[in-house]
Amino acid sequence: MDGHFTILGLESSCDDTAAAVLRGRRILSSVVADQTALHAAYGGVVPEIAARAHAEKLDHCVEQALEEAGTALGDIDAIAVTAGPGLIGGVLSGVMMAKGLAAATGKPLIGVNHLAGHALTPRLSDGLAYPYLILLVSGGHCQFLRVDGPTEFTRLGSTIDDAPGEAFDKTARLLGLPQPGGPSVEHHAAQGDETRFTFPRPLLDRDGCDLSFSGLKTALLRQRDALIADQGGLHPQDVNDLCAGFQAAVRDVVVEKSRRALSASDGISGFAVAGGVAANSALRSALKALCASRDIPFIAPPLALCTDNAAMIAYAGGEIFAERGGDDLGLSARPRWPLDKRAPAALGSGRKGAKA
Repeated sequence: MDGHFTILGLESSCDDTAAAVLRGRRILSSVVADQTALHAAYGGVVPEIAARAHAEKLDHCVEQALEEAGTALGDIDAIAVTAGPGLIGGVLSGVMMAKGLAAATGKPLIGVNHLAGHALTPRLSDGLAYPYLILLVSGGHCQFLRVDGPTEFTRLGSTIDDAPGEAFDKTARLLGLPQPGGPSVEHHAAQGDETRFTFPRPLLDRDGCDLSFSGLKTALLRQRDALIADQGGLHPQDVNDLCAGFQAAVRDVVVEKSRRALSASDGISGFAVAGGVAANSALRSALKALCASRDIPFIAPPLALCTDNAAMIAYAGGEIFAERGGDDLGLSARPRWPLDKRAPAALGSGRKGAKA
C-alpha cells in the first residue's frame, strides 16, 4: 500500500466504537470508545444498547481521530468501514456514517470484512509477508486461516460451536466475575492451580483443526455445582482454580490444533495470532513456544491491535482498495460474512447466510 495514502477507518461491529487514521502502515491516530459500563448490568452485550451507543459516538470518534492525526477530512484519500460480520445494528451505524462521509467528500468508500481486519493485522504491525498462517481467536470467532492476499483466505479449521471468547465470557458469568470475561478469568487463573480439576480437551481425539468449547463450559458448570453442593458455596480459591483449569484446557486445545494447522501449511512466512482472545498471555506464551520448537516466526500484534479497533480496518481497507478499488454507495451491512466462501459452513447457515 502506498505509504502516502491516508485512510480513515471506522469500526462498530460489536461494543467498541472506533475511528482511526492511517498513512500507509503508520497509525496517525486510533480512538476507541468502549461500552463496558453500558452493558455491565446485563452480563453481556445488549445489541440494541450497543447500536444506540454507536450512533451517538461515531461522529465524536471521527472528529477526535482526525484532530489527533492533525488531518482534515478533506485530506483523507479514502474511507474504510466494517461492513460485517457483527451485530447488525452496530454494523449498520458504521456503514451509514461512512456512506455519509463518502457522499459529502467524494472520497472512495471501502467495505471491509471485520475478520479480514484482524487477519491482516500482522501486516500492519510487523509487515508479515504473504502467505502466512493466522489463528483468529476472538469473542465470536475462532479460525485457522492461510492468508495469501487481502481477499485470499483458506480456512483450515474453525470452532464448531462456541468461540473461545464466548466461552470465557460464559465462564465468568458462571463464576460471578465481571465482564468482559477474558481478562477476569485470566486474572483469577494467575492465582489458581490448573491441575486441581480435570477438564476435557474437546476434539483432540479427532483428526483435523476444528475446535469445540461448549462441552468445556458445561464441564466447568458441573464442577462448580458439585462444589456448591458439597460445601455450600464457592471459596475464593475455588474460583481461582476453576479459572486456571478452564484456561489450561483452552490453551492445550488451541496449541494442539495450531500444531496440526502448521503441519498442514507449506511455504508460510510465519504464524500469527490476532483477535481479542490473543491478548491472553498464557495462550500467547504457549503458541510462542510451539513456533520456537518448529523454528517458525511467531507474530503477536500489540494488545491494542488485538481487540476491536479501527486501525486494522483502515489498513485492510487500503490493501483491498489497491487490489480491487472501492465500493459504491449501495454497500450493505452484513451480519454474516465468511472469509473463505469455498469452505462449508462451520456454524450453520440460514436466511442470513453462513456464520463462518
